[in-house]
Amino acid sequence: MQPDEIYLIDMWRLLRLEWRWFLAAFGLVLLATLAFMFTTKPQWQANAWIQIGQVGAAPSGQDLKAEPLQRVLERLQLIPFQNQALQSMGIAPNTPEAGLYRKSLKLEPLPYAGPLIKLSVRAHSPQRARELAEGTVAELQAIHRGLEAAQLKLAHQRLDEIQNNLQSVTAERDRLQQAVAQGKDNLAFALMTSKNDQIRSLEQARSDLLARLDTTYTYDTSLMWPVYVPEHPVFPNPVLTGGMGVVLGLFFGVVAAVARNARRRRKTVSAKVRHLAAGA
Repeated sequence: MQPDEIYLIDMWRLLRLEWRWFLAAFGLVLLATLAFMFTTKPQWQANAWIQIGQVGAAPSGQDLKAEPLQRVLERLQLIPFQNQALQSMGIAPNTPEAGLYRKSLKLEPLPYAGPLIKLSVRAHSPQRARELAEGTVAELQAIHRGLEAAQLKLAHQRLDEIQNNLQSVTAERDRLQQAVAQGKDNLAFALMTSKNDQIRSLEQARSDLLARLDTTYTYDTSLMWPVYVPEHPVFPNPVLTGGMGVVLGLFFGVVAAVARNARRRRKTVSAKVRHLAAGA
């Protein structure tokens, strides 16, 4: 057996001898843990899932999304964007509440689910946490609507152009159809057939464009589901904090007992040395 080895039986004897120091350190740590739990403001976390908007009638080869997923993630982390979102909710950027908002803002990209972005943010009340999440999404939605406006304008102009051409060609086809019925023009039948082909082509283009502008393919950036806020605060967690307090209390209790026992041994050895020196 090595002289510096400590066995459980030896530790148990040490703790029995120095139990007051062990309990004192253990109790101090538990008191500090309880004080932390009762004096720290609780924090609630709101979780939101953001669906990035898109314009289904965007030009061929261009991304349908208002912004690419990675660019949206970068935007949400920009301090100017966060300040703008806070100001829209009536929160000054230099307040403790704003600091907790920035510190707790977490983003998780879900590229294979839409794509979607999971946003998490904390506040000192469940209502405020929900407001912060919804306000952040509303600010992003406003920016994306501005980016989508130009594409939507072009799409509706294209739709109006197709509709006008369709009306013009239909009117010309009807005129030719009357001429064929009256037998006044030998070329009218061939021209009418050509106009019918143009009408079918324009109607198909109109139908495709209307389908692309439908809510299935064209929609705003928005919440995929309602914001979720758990009933209980996420910080401080009573179970986790209490467990850590007990573990730390046991650790510091053992350290205090060992330190006290080591000091007691040194005093005993010093007393023996002085006694031997006096006897000599």
